[in-house]
Amino acid sequence: MRIRIDHSTRYAYARPARFIVQMLRLTPRSCESQQVREWRIETDVDARLRRSEDAFGNIVHSLYTERPTDALTIRVTGEVSTMDTGGVIRGQNERLQPGVYLRDTRLTEADAALVDFAREIGEGAPLERMHRLMGVIHGGVAFEVGATSATHTAAEAFAIRRGVCQDHAQIFIACARTLGVPARYVSGHLNRSDGQHDQDAAHAWAEAWIEGLGWVGFDAANGICPTDNYVRIATGLDALGATPIRGTSYGGGIGTLTVALHVRPVQQSQQQHQSRGWS
Repeated sequence: MRIRIDHSTRYAYARPARFIVQMLRLTPRSCESQQVREWRIETDVDARLRRSEDAFGNIVHSLYTERPTDALTIRVTGEVSTMDTGGVIRGQNERLQPGVYLRDTRLTEADAALVDFAREIGEGAPLERMHRLMGVIHGGVAFEVGATSATHTAAEAFAIRRGVCQDHAQIFIACARTLGVPARYVSGHLNRSDGQHDQDAAHAWAEAWIEGLGWVGFDAANGICPTDNYVRIATGLDALGATPIRGTSYGGGIGTLTVALHVRPVQQSQQQHQSRGWS
């Protein structure tokens, strides 16, 4: 499948910010399950973009504005060809050993309730246990926009049994680590099966390390392993480490944030026209 992504983030400030610094984790890497065909990051102000990589191997662009700015739009456009590998990630350049992903963070530390919940998964092979874990989280934690915020921990979201994909992913990660299975957070995009191309935010899920298979994706929010409808962008120990945009502004007062995201498949006829050089 070929998936087209148009993603814009706009910051508007009460008065011009003296300068803005942002770290952008918005660019995917190619691997067996996805091939990046084209990808571009643009801004509507004078700014410097410097590409690097973080400790997890994510592509990071550091953004610095050059002059006082009262509004900033960051736009990402691109196309990715995807393939269904049953959620198994291969061909990815892994910088860290799986054991690193057993580390707790503030957002993924399991409290007593999560420890008890994880232990109820029961015995079995690691892959089987992770599938059961995904299923019980999907069935037991309702998807509800507005029930939590980006600062909510896995324990806090589990306590109210509600949240969004970030919460489902972090609850999965907390439980997997409790069971001794390395797990990490993944940010990315989802081509929705209901045909809803305009979305409010990017998607998130988890990956667990399964001996003999490697990293395997588990989307507890939807109760499935990632398919060719998924585009991986960044990974981390938790949401904070894989957040698409993170930074600060100096001056500017109270600002507003607007996000527009459009994710859609490129139709077969359109693919054929493009390959022949037609407009």
